[in-house]
Amino acid sequence: MLEVRGLSVHFGAAEAVRGVDFTVGAGETVALVGANGAGKTTTLRAIMGLVRASGGSVRVDGREVLGASPAAMVRLGLALSPEGREVFAHLSVKENLRLGSLVLRLSREEEARRMEEVFARFPRLAERRRQAAGTLSGGEQQMLAMGRALMARPRLLLLDEPSLGLAPKVTDEIFAIIHALSRSGTAILLVEQNAARALAASTRAYLMAGGRVVEHGESSRLLVDPALRQAFLGAASDHNPAASRLGAAGLTNIRLEKPPMQSDFMPSFQSPEELAAHQLRGLQWTVRHAYEGCSAYREKLDAAGIRPEDIHSLADLRRLPLTTAEDLRDGYPFPLRAVPFEQLVRIHASSGTTGKRKVLCYTQKDLDDWIHLFARCYQMAGIMPLDRVQIAVGYGVWTAGMGFQLGCEKLGALAVPVGPGNIDMQIQFLLDFQSTVFCSTASMALLMAEEIHRRGVADKIAVRKIIYGSERSSRSMRAKISELFGGAELFDITGLTELYGPGMGIECPHHDCIHYWADYYILEILDPETLQPLPDGEWGEMVITTLSKEGAPLIRYRTRDITRIIPGPCTCGSMLPRHSRIKGRTDDTLKFRGVNIYPSSVDAIISVVPGLGSEYQIHLTRDEAGRDHMRLVVERGEGVPAERSIDLAKELEHQVKKQLLVSVRAEVVDYGLLPRSERKSKRIFDTRIQDEIV
Repeated sequence: MLEVRGLSVHFGAAEAVRGVDFTVGAGETVALVGANGAGKTTTLRAIMGLVRASGGSVRVDGREVLGASPAAMVRLGLALSPEGREVFAHLSVKENLRLGSLVLRLSREEEARRMEEVFARFPRLAERRRQAAGTLSGGEQQMLAMGRALMARPRLLLLDEPSLGLAPKVTDEIFAIIHALSRSGTAILLVEQNAARALAASTRAYLMAGGRVVEHGESSRLLVDPALRQAFLGAASDHNPAASRLGAAGLTNIRLEKPPMQSDFMPSFQSPEELAAHQLRGLQWTVRHAYEGCSAYREKLDAAGIRPEDIHSLADLRRLPLTTAEDLRDGYPFPLRAVPFEQLVRIHASSGTTGKRKVLCYTQKDLDDWIHLFARCYQMAGIMPLDRVQIAVGYGVWTAGMGFQLGCEKLGALAVPVGPGNIDMQIQFLLDFQSTVFCSTASMALLMAEEIHRRGVADKIAVRKIIYGSERSSRSMRAKISELFGGAELFDITGLTELYGPGMGIECPHHDCIHYWADYYILEILDPETLQPLPDGEWGEMVITTLSKEGAPLIRYRTRDITRIIPGPCTCGSMLPRHSRIKGRTDDTLKFRGVNIYPSSVDAIISVVPGLGSEYQIHLTRDEAGRDHMRLVVERGEGVPAERSIDLAKELEHQVKKQLLVSVRAEVVDYGLLPRSERKSKRIFDTRIQDEIV
């Protein structure tokens, strides 16, 4: 949209801007960052025709505009909110706003319409519409300057030092508005001395010093680059944050007062061969650790005629016996434990109800590894230390909430640990805390999206990324969530309590696969019937083997999840291998509102309600608002009178809620009404996903 090449500006013999190059795409937010005197403001003023350039080129939509008048630039779709606000102190708020569209010669009706749009975005200005601009606070004057520029409905808004001289709370409010403008599709060229805020608010950035661009790239990379932080933010320390260049200007960045955060959680492997060598070492360690520390594994390996010293290559993996969920249940309450109890620091359990939960134990190293891997997921999704991550998944004995929170804190981002449910509170927190990342199940994300749309607050929240997991979702469901969330980017995260928890892989920014952490576990795809390996690209059951898990290692664990390995390198540039998003399961397990439910658990509940028969069906549907529903159809027992049906249905609903923690609608029908089969009767009818998932 905007292309600046070789731009130079002289004031007499002094060269203030020297050969500056940069671009701004449609709808993109780009930052120009640098210390006072770097040439940032002069660059903006030269683009707008407020100062005369001495050389170079400025193109808008491919058309050369260097030297055009400010009025002509406004008519081309550019508008400037200048440094220092420059409001007309003796004019009212309304009169100042009118000046923003003066050159467009709008009709009175159109001018009034645009002014109401500005007031809707800046409610404080609406309250002071007749007040003289000179009597406004600094923050309100900045809002007025931005609103004046927005009266022209610019396609590209040039913001010059919007936080200058403002209190931190007001700065937060101004940057929340900047995020909202960006989500609405307005391109923004942001000039700021507050480097951290500018980088967090933009997708790309150009760093200026001495009138030149000295570095450029993705803002997320520049934000955490230690050399650039020292060069542009100075030598601040925990004890002396004002030693930064920003601090010297009275703009101390609060991030400098925090301890240094780790910025790269990706493995150091440079080739598939290095990764394979690492996997072989991990496999050999795991087999020996499991054999020596866990009697259940020792019995399995002895029965298969395999000892730890027999593992010489990754091909030997296929000789190892499979592990199943039944092994976990049989070993309850500490299945597959391979270390002494004094080395255990935590347990987690699956969210499903099967009579006995699948419980896994963790050493401190296991937890440290899990936190590292979760931080890697956030890094892959482009989450930055200045993000605010609202966590709307379950806390407690299951793994979800703890993983999301600890990984967030490891990255250095701000965690908002809300937990699931309570839509009113979730939306209030999105508005109050201006959370930039939302983490939940797929169905919770859709429910939130619908409610955000219903309340008309999509343009008032700051969510730019959604990380979801636990449930399958189709392309159409993802598109709907993104649209109703104001264009947020979605990332599907994978996980398994038996492995570590959520965070075992995540969708990359190119959104065509899930990268999994092959330096911590080996992924096989087996034919669920023959249990033989399938070639890359074919759908089958995911089977995993851990490489460094101490508390409860896994050897060829059958997850029952269906996916496929995607061969070849990813276009995103990561060398980590990848698989497709989860397509389904090979067993009867169903996921409903974040809870794993097994038919055996439904059998058990039905059997304890006197008057019910043994035949039943589970019908799962999704309404237009994206809410999942379960209808449980059960026969009355033989000879039970029909008038008992309503009471039986109520009792069944109560027992399901009590034991499975989900609400269902029960329907009791006549004995013999449901179909029988010589083979296994079809009991589960799931019509929630109608279109493709990949």
